[in-house]
Amino acid sequence: MATINGKLLRRSAAHWGAFLVEVEDGRMRAVHPFPNDPSPSPVLGSIIDSVYAQTRITSPMVRAGWLDRGPGANDSRRGTEPFVQVSWERALDLVALELRRVKERYGNAAIFGGSYGWGSAGRFHHANFQLYRFLNHFGGFTEKTDSYSFAAGVVLMRYVVGTSECVVGRSTSWASMVGNTRLMVMFGGLSLKNTQMEYGGTGRHTTSSWLQQIKNAGAKFVSIGLMKDDALDFLEAEWWAPRPNTDTALMLGLAHTLVAESLYDRSFVDLYCTGFDRFLPYLMGHNDGQPKDAVWAAGITGLPADDIRKLARQMASVRTMITVTWSLQRADHGEQPYWMATTLAAMLGQIGLPGGGVGFGYACESGMGMPREWIAVPTLPVGKNSTGSSIPVARISDMLLNPGGKYHYLGQEKTYPDIHLIYWCGGNPFHHHQDLNQLIRAWQKPETIIVHEPWWTSTARHADIVLPATTAYERMDIAYSSRDRFILAMDQVIAPVGEARDDHRIFTALADRLGFGDAFTEGRTPEQWVRQFYERYRESARLKQVTLPEFDAFWEKGFVEVSEPEAPFVLFDDFRRAPDRYPLDTPSGRIEIYSETIASYGYDDCPPHPSWIEPCEWLGGEKAQNYPLHLISNQPRTRLHGQTDGVGVSLASKINGREPLWIHPDDATQRGVHDGDIVRVFNDRGATLAGAVVTPMIRRSVIQLAVGATFDPEFPGISGSLDKHGNANVLTRDKGTSKLAQASIAQTALVQVEKFEGVPPPITAFTPPAFRQGGKD
Repeated sequence: MATINGKLLRRSAAHWGAFLVEVEDGRMRAVHPFPNDPSPSPVLGSIIDSVYAQTRITSPMVRAGWLDRGPGANDSRRGTEPFVQVSWERALDLVALELRRVKERYGNAAIFGGSYGWGSAGRFHHANFQLYRFLNHFGGFTEKTDSYSFAAGVVLMRYVVGTSECVVGRSTSWASMVGNTRLMVMFGGLSLKNTQMEYGGTGRHTTSSWLQQIKNAGAKFVSIGLMKDDALDFLEAEWWAPRPNTDTALMLGLAHTLVAESLYDRSFVDLYCTGFDRFLPYLMGHNDGQPKDAVWAAGITGLPADDIRKLARQMASVRTMITVTWSLQRADHGEQPYWMATTLAAMLGQIGLPGGGVGFGYACESGMGMPREWIAVPTLPVGKNSTGSSIPVARISDMLLNPGGKYHYLGQEKTYPDIHLIYWCGGNPFHHHQDLNQLIRAWQKPETIIVHEPWWTSTARHADIVLPATTAYERMDIAYSSRDRFILAMDQVIAPVGEARDDHRIFTALADRLGFGDAFTEGRTPEQWVRQFYERYRESARLKQVTLPEFDAFWEKGFVEVSEPEAPFVLFDDFRRAPDRYPLDTPSGRIEIYSETIASYGYDDCPPHPSWIEPCEWLGGEKAQNYPLHLISNQPRTRLHGQTDGVGVSLASKINGREPLWIHPDDATQRGVHDGDIVRVFNDRGATLAGAVVTPMIRRSVIQLAVGATFDPEFPGISGSLDKHGNANVLTRDKGTSKLAQASIAQTALVQVEKFEGVPPPITAFTPPAFRQGGKD
């Protein structure tokens, strides 16, 4: 245990970082940042309020209609009926019986295991691994592949450079850029707000410090994005604001200048790449009559052609790092900016050099670019899913609405399974999925929906059986990330609130009922699992010549900090040094500017080389006549996704109770909107209310409405109902990036804004649903 001012404190961690907790009379009283953290996240101030929020679920609940009538498909009352409190024994019996019924009648592939990350900083109690392990022991389930955050980039880069690690894992370290990078061109900016969190937890937030060091060493910065504050003020970055979703066209214009002015590195392209000769006719317009030059790019992006040419010359003259945020690939044809950025970096000839090349996801999480030995991190073994059934993560509504329907993915024609039961544990699809009105319709299809959840999220409100889960602060665990240098002890800070139980305890009880309890637990207690995780981490570290203390010494101190590697990591430096000895895991062993594999798929929406493809809706298209504003639904400054919304710093940020919406003064004046007004944001998919923030920090014809405002429909359970609270995903389009990746296109959405007249409906997102008496036993 640690102490501050003589008070005994307990240790814990969240995605926002490590912290210490004062506990008095069994309650959390104060949170103190981890002393080793130079820049702790302000979101830590929301933790206590979230633990004791009025929306905590404190006992097992069953939707009244499901309890009365039993499971039934197409139950349109889901999301509209009250809940009935039942005992844990009855709830567990109901869940076990329903799982067995669906398995026997429809097979295991009829069960969708819904879990989507960010469930806990703790590695053992991580919700999705607990769920997957349980369902695999039960015989399997339909699962999801990839991630809403970066699916298009991950899929595409496996074809281009043979790995997805450059997108989500190990990237050129900040340390290699200090003194080497002379120009950093940041597509999508580098927003510090996103570095508040790290998947698995973090001990120290240092992104700002690294950027300051790179700046002090003489680097210049160009931020290409829609919001000025996507680059820190001290970087003094040149701000470019192209039309949204046109970054690929801008990159093509830069590449054309490199070729036209003989500035590209032909020797690098010839030695380390394949297919450049197949791409070049497209770039120069030899095969379609349209050179992708700076003038052409200017017409699409709205940026001056002379500026595009000037930037290309600058990039070719100095060591240049091209960075691309995850948000750019969350758009229609989102594969293309990642492919074109890699091609542009290859043309500069700097891939594999310190401080040069291309990197993805910098500042999208705290750990990206951090200097760290690449030590494998252990996770809970989940076993084998014997069904082989899966869908791309962003295709949930399509799956539910089109059982047996065909779709293309990774070069294959696949079939959507017929889902009769959804088991959701960790995550909230009514936060992260697109087109929520369509999701409401799809959500009525299964016969039963079971949810583990600490709070009355929209997913819990639209479930049939709701089991109260503990937060990370109500159980013992261990926190670490593959990108962070800290291993953190997580005490059980307080006893579970109400009747809440951790997911492992819930699944153990269910596994006992279903006959595989011993196999699920392997005879270990949670503490024994945590010890085993640490010992597995120690063994991985030993293989990298890193020595860690034994578990008891680690737990006594509360953390271990792994030292930085001696040499800064540079992505693909081995490949650059000896391409034949260290080939890439692509068919050619080289960077594939043209992919024969993708060409063999014959996809009309993903050509075999990087290309500009007009988005399904954008400011240069016909739909802009009716919906002339482009919606950016980025990550919020005050929370992670929808977590801690309604309390603490997130609640304090609301405007008249609604999520803040940024709008340019010119666009606001045109609509008679003033700072603080409630506005209605709408398109042909839905409508929501938000609070206006009039600011020149955003591009004209663009509005920003962060994701994560709790879905709060005026008429719950009814598709098309007005959302009262500012949930951006009632407006976003549910379509795949392409047949290749089928990823989310959340950043491709056009809307209109108008001042809301009259008395706005009250916010009910943070009031628990109605309850009915008569079901405890």
